[in-house]
Amino acid sequence: MPFRIRPDFDFTDEFRRVATEQLERAIAVLEERPDGAHEAVHGFRKNVKRLRFLYRLVAKELPDFQNRQNARLRDTAKSLSSIRDAAALIGTAEYLQKGARGDAESEALSRVVTILQARRDWMTEAESGLQQKLHDTAISLKNAIAAVDKVSFKSNPRRNARMLAKSWQRTLRKGRTALDACHDTAAVEDFHELRKRTYDYRLYHALLRNLWPAAMKAKQDGAKDLAERLGHVNDLSVLSQLVEAEPQLFTRNEDLAHLLDAIIFHQQEERQRALADAGRVFADKPQREANRIEALWQLSRN
Repeated sequence: MPFRIRPDFDFTDEFRRVATEQLERAIAVLEERPDGAHEAVHGFRKNVKRLRFLYRLVAKELPDFQNRQNARLRDTAKSLSSIRDAAALIGTAEYLQKGARGDAESEALSRVVTILQARRDWMTEAESGLQQKLHDTAISLKNAIAAVDKVSFKSNPRRNARMLAKSWQRTLRKGRTALDACHDTAAVEDFHELRKRTYDYRLYHALLRNLWPAAMKAKQDGAKDLAERLGHVNDLSVLSQLVEAEPQLFTRNEDLAHLLDAIIFHQQEERQRALADAGRVFADKPQREANRIEALWQLSRN
């Protein structure tokens, strides 16, 4: 089933179902690896992001569960982060190449992609015990399923509606705060924070889409587009940091010049578009949206 909680079902059952589905999908991709280890790690990390969001949703009701399980997921994702980050850099260079502003830049960026692919392959070979890490991670996730099976909420629709509304309100407030900071300082950290809150906002609309399908779908699509644009902004910053940390990778000065020029151009362009899009995505007042969610949940229960 989609990543979605149905309001007309028992909340405990729905929470357990959604969490278990994400854990089982992550386990399957780590054990089966249909597209190789790199894609397995990528798929696993997407499931982990959804799970950590889901657990934050109920943090006020289940603080101990959220703290323990969030730490488990954070640590397992961190253990596999270096290989995934190396693969993500390749995607960023390919994105730059697609938007190249001339043949010379395109050829230079093509060579950069090849360099980053070789770097990823070298890191994979140097990574000790990768297969064992994938196996151990899958076992940890199986233990996480056992923890989910013990979760229980009070059968109180009104209380659950308030919990969802307050969590929704907190995320929207954090998103608007991050947006203001991006306008004020334009720091890398502020755009990264805005990206995380946008991703959460998108998942809220996906998770509660049954409350108001058409409206939720429209806002979810807007948040998805914004998150992808902010993802490009973040990835370009990471690639820029790699150039500073490992300049020896790029032996041709001309290629390095084209790379840095492309990063600066696309980052400025993506930032401007992201700020405009974010103004629309986070336009509604947090309290008003929270009240709407609480009312819709209770109406759906009735």
